[in-house]
Amino acid sequence: MERGLLWLPLLVAFIWLAWSGWNEYNKLEAYKIWATDFDNAKFDIYAVLGRKEGQITWGKPTRQGMVELETFSLDEVNQINLLVSDRLVDVNLENLPNKGKPSLEFDLKNQKSILIPFTDILLAAKWCNYLRQTKQNMAT
Repeated sequence: MERGLLWLPLLVAFIWLAWSGWNEYNKLEAYKIWATDFDNAKFDIYAVLGRKEGQITWGKPTRQGMVELETFSLDEVNQINLLVSDRLVDVNLENLPNKGKPSLEFDLKNQKSILIPFTDILLAAKWCNYLRQTKQNMAT
């Protein structure tokens, strides 16, 4: 009986890991279906982001699909900034901070600001550059 009690925490940890893996797999599969409608899309644990022509759609991934979706036009955006731990960062890929919580900030013309969280600073910087270039190409 004592051996059984010693193995019980390991069994619980294994079940929790299996459930977590299944949960993330289902989120990723739901994202794959959602992302087919976009020209370019990204997935991470905090948010999904998709671009179709001049429209940006973002939301939160769940097993059942994407929720809390918001859409806005790049035409409505004054400026796209990279924030790391709520501090404005230059998007020079060689001089990015190593640590912090990255997010993209979209300053809209109606004085509203939208923050889209990322897990990786380099990925957020690349998306910032990509969306700035896309916005610039739309203007010309």
